[in-house]
Amino acid sequence: MPASDQGLTKPVLFVLTSHATKGKTGEPTGYFLGEVTHPLAVLEAAGISVEFASVTGGEPPVDGLDLKDEINARYWTDPRFRAAVAATTRIADIVPSRYQAIFFAGGHGAMWDFPESLEAQAAIREIYEAGGVVGAVCHGPSALVNAKLSDGRYLVAGRNVSAFTDDEERAVGLEDVVPFLLASTLSARGARHQPAPDWTPNVVVDGRMVTGQNPQSAHGVGEAMRDLLLAGQTN
Repeated sequence: MPASDQGLTKPVLFVLTSHATKGKTGEPTGYFLGEVTHPLAVLEAAGISVEFASVTGGEPPVDGLDLKDEINARYWTDPRFRAAVAATTRIADIVPSRYQAIFFAGGHGAMWDFPESLEAQAAIREIYEAGGVVGAVCHGPSALVNAKLSDGRYLVAGRNVSAFTDDEERAVGLEDVVPFLLASTLSARGARHQPAPDWTPNVVVDGRMVTGQNPQSAHGVGEAMRDLLLAGQTN
């Protein structure tokens, strides 16, 4: 979505899951709306433009459609936003050098397609190694579990991160439905997982990586990414 004239020159790429079901349960899922709209509101208010991609392109499935949330309602009734998320670019077709940052929204669907997307991994690597910011919230950090740098190291190795915790996954009764437990897997990749109590905001910034624990952290992830970008932390 277009930025103001005062915005930074390169947009931020928001990546949404294309996966629509919770494993073998058949229950619907997708991207969690508030994990898109809240960071988007923060970045747009700062004049930073955003473009949308998804794993397979087109209109990704939406979950968490809480229209009592004022920010959700504002965007969901905005024709510009609806048109943008109805026609996302396939991640394989994006040009990473166009972007100053990449952000992965959560929603349980992310657990199935984000970790398996080689194109997402390539975009993360190229944007990060060019000096850009990498952000993710809730289940969005599933995109990071298999992401590696050019030297073969896992991007998260030795870094402080937050993500949907194993306890939160158990609390929603999906610990045996998701293909893996996100926080445990990040730790297995060498990350230093920094949990907070369930359902409390928790944003962790480690250099140019910004991760948030749960939907309550989405606004804070947007703020942290905004601050890094406006401080000129990218090339």
